[in-house]
This record gives sequence, C-alpha cells and structure tokens, in this order.
Amino acid sequence: MAVVCGAHVSAAADPMVVRIEGGTIHGKTEGEVQAWKGIPFAAPPVGALRWRAPQSVKPWKNVLETSAFRPDCMQTEDVANISEDCLYLNVFRPAARTEKPLPVMVWVYGGALVRGGASLYPGEGLARQGVLVVTFNYRLGRLGFFAHPALAREAPNEPRGNYGFLDQIAALRWVRRNIAAFGGDPNKVTIFGESAGGGSVLVQMTSPMSRGLFHQAIVQSAGLPTARAAAMPLRELSAAEKIAVDYASALGIGGADAAALAALRSVPAEKLVAGSDSNAVLWELSGGPEVPGVAGAMRDGRLVVESPEAAMRAGRQAKIPVLSGATDHDLATGNARTKEELWSFFGPLSTRARKLYDPDGNAELSALVQDVHADRVMVEPSRHLAEAMTRAGQPAYFYRFSYVAESRRTQVPGAPHATDLAFTFHLPSRIAGDQTTYADWAMAQTLSSYWVAFAKTGNPNSAGRLVWQTYDPRRRDVLNFTNDGVVFGPDPLRARLDLWKGVFQDTPAAVISVRRPASPGRPVNAPARR
Repeated sequence: MAVVCGAHVSAAADPMVVRIEGGTIHGKTEGEVQAWKGIPFAAPPVGALRWRAPQSVKPWKNVLETSAFRPDCMQTEDVANISEDCLYLNVFRPAARTEKPLPVMVWVYGGALVRGGASLYPGEGLARQGVLVVTFNYRLGRLGFFAHPALAREAPNEPRGNYGFLDQIAALRWVRRNIAAFGGDPNKVTIFGESAGGGSVLVQMTSPMSRGLFHQAIVQSAGLPTARAAAMPLRELSAAEKIAVDYASALGIGGADAAALAALRSVPAEKLVAGSDSNAVLWELSGGPEVPGVAGAMRDGRLVVESPEAAMRAGRQAKIPVLSGATDHDLATGNARTKEELWSFFGPLSTRARKLYDPDGNAELSALVQDVHADRVMVEPSRHLAEAMTRAGQPAYFYRFSYVAESRRTQVPGAPHATDLAFTFHLPSRIAGDQTTYADWAMAQTLSSYWVAFAKTGNPNSAGRLVWQTYDPRRRDVLNFTNDGVVFGPDPLRARLDLWKGVFQDTPAAVISVRRPASPGRPVNAPARR
C-alpha cells in the first residue's frame, strides 16, 4: 500500500484530502486537474484470494497518499510496473470546484483480456472538460479468467471464472458508494471502453449483477464479446474448465480438490502469465492454436448468463442511452488462405460478397481479409448494437472513426484498431508525437467533446458542433470522423454491413466464427508472435 501522510492532515487544511470507505486519502493538483491515483477498491487478490471474487479493502488509519499510479495487473506485455496486487483505481476531476455534482465517466481498458492497465489512460484531457473520470485495473489472463473445478468446491456461492469482470463490478460499486466524496454524481455514471473494454461494457450492460451501476454506455470497437454472438463466441463454462484442468496438468498439478487449488495458488504469478501475450490470443481468435490456460470471457451462468446479443434480443439489457461504433480499418481477427476460403464465410451470400468486396477480381487477398473480417468482428456488430438499442426504445448513436493523424496518412490505409483512443482522451500526441498537427488536436477536441456531452446529458450534441442524430434503422446513417472533418449521412460501408447482417441472420454460427481448429499453416493477417 502507498506511503501514508501524517494523521494531522485534514480536509480543512488541504482540499485534496478526501474521506472514503476504508479511510482518508490525499491526492495532488496537476494544473487544471485534481487527481487521486492508486486508491484501493478491493483487497489484494493474492494468496488465498487468488481466483476469488474481490473482497473488501482493509481499513487504514493514517492518511493514504494517492498521488501516483499503483501497479497494473500481471501480464506479459511491455508495462513498466505490474503486480498481482493491482486492484486500484484513479480519480480525475477539474480543479475548479462547482456546487453541482459532476457527471462521471468510468473507463474500461482493452487488450484481449490479457493486457492493459489504468495507468496507460490519463484522464486529465476529459476531466478538464467538466466531468469526473475514473480509471481502474482488473485482473487479466489466467489470473482473471480461469475456471478450475476446484474453485467451485471452495466457493460454491460465488460466480466463477470471470474474475476480471467481477473486478469491474467491484469498481463500479465503489464508484456508486464513494464518488460523491469527490464531487461526482453517482446517478450520472457513463461506462465506456474499447476493444475487450468495449466487450466488457456489453457484458456489464447485460449482466444481472450490474443493474443500476451506470446510466449510459459508450462501446468502442467491442470484442470478447461483441454484439454478435457468432462473430466472437463466449467460451462455455465446461470448455473453460477443461482449459484450466489441462493447464494445471501441464504444471504437474492434478485433481480438483483443495490440494490442487493450493498448489495452483503457490505457482508464481510471473509463471501464470508466461506465454499469454495479446498477439498469441489474437492469433487464436484468427483460427490459430489455443493459448494454454487462457479461456477469456465465458458464460458462467451467474455474471454472464447469456451472450449480449441473446440478452438484447430478449430485452434483458440495461435500458440506457448507448453510443456505439468502430474504426474504419478495425481489428480483423480472421483468416483465409485463398479467396474461395474467404468467401465461404458468407455461406449462400458468397456471390454477393465477391461483387461487393472484389468487383474486379483483382484485390489482394490480404486487403480482402482485412476488410471482410474487420466488418465481421467489429464494424457490423457495432451497428447491430445501435439497431438493437433503437428497437428497444433506447437512444442510440452510431459512429465510425476514420481519421488518421496527418503524419501517418502515407503509412496506413485507414484508422487502425485503437487509434481512436488518443483522440477519445484528447491526447493525439500519443500517436503523432512531435508531429502532432493543429488538425490532429482539433479532431481530438471534437471527438472528446461529443463523448463528454454524452456523459453529461445522454445526448452527444451541444452548441457549436455538427448535429448527431439518433440511429435510424431505416436510413442507417453514421457520424463519421474523417480526415476532412465530421460528416453525418449515408454510410459508405452500408452495403457491406447489410450483407453481413444477412449472413448473421441466415448462416449457421459455426460457419461465421473462426474459433475452431485451424488448418496447418499461418492464417493470412494473423498477428505476428512477439
């Protein structure tokens, strides 16, 4: 736990001293923003608490210094500071105090559920615009999504397997109980996330355990899961159990009793994350070999009862405003070794697919794989979410992020997966560095201000910006963030997305999904191993 200040520090002497559950904390003013970093929201998930639902924090006596990020969760990626003791969150708010409580934006990072961390996403750029921003860590990989049968015997009344999702719920519950102490409004909370973070938002929107914890949602390039169950299926609990048992067996640990669980908990955390990098997971999602011991999101029957698509079809989702979209050159987790194999994903609509994606028959296979599988996994499901919400009578806004930083336009054909994040957080220099231009900053201001307006009112519109109309399933228009500015109107990808809509409705899920045994060789466009 962080170093403590002297007990004599008080709110009267320092406005950065805040009393929350567990004790008193002290933050730091950073220019126009006040920040509290490294606040514990659950007990360290170590020792006997490894693979358990998050537990309450142990109260502290003195003032806890919260002016620096705490470690991110264990992973193999290039993150400077990681630890199994990682359940901490961060709060950012504008330094100028207001009498009216501030809307709250709670960020869920992505990373294929095996990488990422709250420290990678500074909240200052959004907080300066009049909202309170919360970022938090959740467990990843084999430490966050693991369903060994011994766990059911130890804690039969707890949800099992999706510990990372349980951490997210614990953070949201902490926000509901504590955010008013920072000047935030617990009745105006927007949850937003990208990639696996966007998929996490979908899980929380449709989980019976998350009801009432947030009031609006922003879903950016959702994955693991998506809004289309067939595009990226949830793992069934029985399959996740086998993955865990096989992994334990490879470590020399057999059985499903307390001794087996004790042995698993004695394995160093560094060993448990070895070989589980995001490239390996993305390769698996593209039809490559399974990553041992990594189950990902699973249908556990308690937290995740059904796929988000099934929940929305039955009207069991949270009844809240939703903002949904993807990038125009998004993540393409899929494979094909020939064009014929690629067209097979479309089933009886393969002839139509050829005409739309490769009308002259001259397109490069790699470019086709990118377009086809990005549409399948990210782009069409983001529109499907907007359609489902609209038909349920909920306000929905559909977007596409097509902007490429000026210095990179000769290097990439469109906006790759996750490049919208630097603009979401009003930090375009994260992409362009010292080549960041006025146009880049202007786009960051435009996109982030739409997001902030949505967090404030449930409607992304405010004076001075192009009007963003709610989604209309008949017109299927899109708000497009392009290199030439923001445009609202006909979707340039509509015909392709309409085709995929037909595929999802009429084609067996086994044909659409690539989570199946891969044929020998390397899939086209599969991520390279590091």
